[in-house]
Formats: sequence, structure tokens, C-alpha cells
Amino acid sequence: MSMVTVGDICEALEQIAPSALSEEFDNTGLLVGDPSRSVEHILVCHDALEAVIDEAIALNASMIVCFHPILFKGIKTITPENYVSRSILKAIEHRISIYALHTRFDKVLGGVSDLMAEALRLTEVQIVIPKENQTGFGRIGHLPEALTASDFLSSIAKTFKTPVVRHSALPEKRIHRVAVLGGSGAFAIQDAKALGADAYISSDFKYHDFFQGDLNFLLADVGHYESERFTKNAIAQKLREKFPNFAVTLSEIKTNPVKYYTYG
Repeated sequence: MSMVTVGDICEALEQIAPSALSEEFDNTGLLVGDPSRSVEHILVCHDALEAVIDEAIALNASMIVCFHPILFKGIKTITPENYVSRSILKAIEHRISIYALHTRFDKVLGGVSDLMAEALRLTEVQIVIPKENQTGFGRIGHLPEALTASDFLSSIAKTFKTPVVRHSALPEKRIHRVAVLGGSGAFAIQDAKALGADAYISSDFKYHDFFQGDLNFLLADVGHYESERFTKNAIAQKLREKFPNFAVTLSEIKTNPVKYYTYG
């Protein structure tokens, strides 16, 4: 196989999720690295934290493809003062490139919300908030069979492997039409409701967001990381399809910063 460069990987990722789909607030694409540098091994992760950089070093991986951008807000210094700077500094020291997808993969067909819909086996799937070129935020479809609200919550807890589902009051009606959106999805609550969703699964709902639930509409917050749990696997698979004879490894590090304490 001829030499693969960082630029080649960037081009493949552009085909998987075009940069034009990034939201204005986002910071996607090549965050660290030289496009002309050769790559022999890619590590795919959710968050490019320092522990993941260490993992890449141990694997001799020279490029990390992550979902969340480790560089999101502007920074003025790169010193070991905080977790962002430590990660960037170590990546530069070890000549490891970092590329992030984030909202590009949120909106593209086959991206985050489609993965959620697929995990729930939703049918007749549509986009909740359409954007350009048949892309957009969120998906809505039908469960294989209608469930009581309590059975629905039990089912999604297992699907997204979360010990806690925060939710609004349980409706008496069965849940059949379901909307989903990976990551912080409070902005799409009314869109999901307008499309006739019986339930809306997302994350990062605030206290007052739950008041938008009612006797016909259930809000379920499964957790940010949990809602995106299928993402890195899908990114790795798409890269393997583009480069079938190339080393693409899934990070084994769970980067979810949220821990759960249960009692009783």
C-alpha cells in the first residue's frame, strides 16, 4: 500500500462528513498536525483527552480521529495548566495529529442520530430539523411495537447503557413514535413535539425543559455521552471502508466525565 498522509485521511473524513455541515460555533477538522505527514495507524475516540494521547503513543498511532473537538474555545497558551492544554501539548510533542468531526457527524446521514434510531430499530425515519442537502439534526420514527412509558424507559436505559434516565411525567398513552437527537438536544424539543413524537430522547435537559413534557409527550434524558455511545464505532467502520488495509483502532478509554451514584 502506498504511503497514506494526514491529508489523505482528512479528505476521506471530508467525504464521510463534509466540513460545510459544521455549525458556526463548532471547531471541526484538523486541529493538530501537518497534512503532509505520513500516517500508519489511526486511533478513533470520543474525546482526545490526555489518557487517549497516551493510548495513541502506546499503540504507535500517529493520528487521532475524535468526535468532540478537544480545542473548542480559544486558548492563549499551551502549558500543562488544564486538561485541554495538556492533551494538545503531549500530542504535539509526540507528533500526533488530531482531527474532530462533531456537528458534521451530528447532521450527516448515517451520523449520530441515525445511529440512535438504528439502535432503537425505528422505522419510517425522518429528519427532525432538516438542513442543507438532506441532512439535519435529530431523527424521528416508529418503534417496532408500542410500549408503555415505563417499559420504554427500561428499554432505552438498556439500549444506551445508562444507569439513570431523567424524564418528565409518564404519559398514560403507549409510546410508538419516537424522536432522538445525540448530545445536547433541548433546542429541538418543540420540533419533535410538532412532528407528533410520543417521546423525545436526547440529553442535557435543564430543569425548566422538563415542563415541556405533558400527558402525550415524554422527555427522556439518557446522558450526553450515552446518547453518542455508538459514534466512535461508526467513525472507525467508515474509515476502515475507506482504507481496508490500514490500521484503525478503537480507543478503549471511556471518556465520559459524568459518574453516577445510586443508593437504596
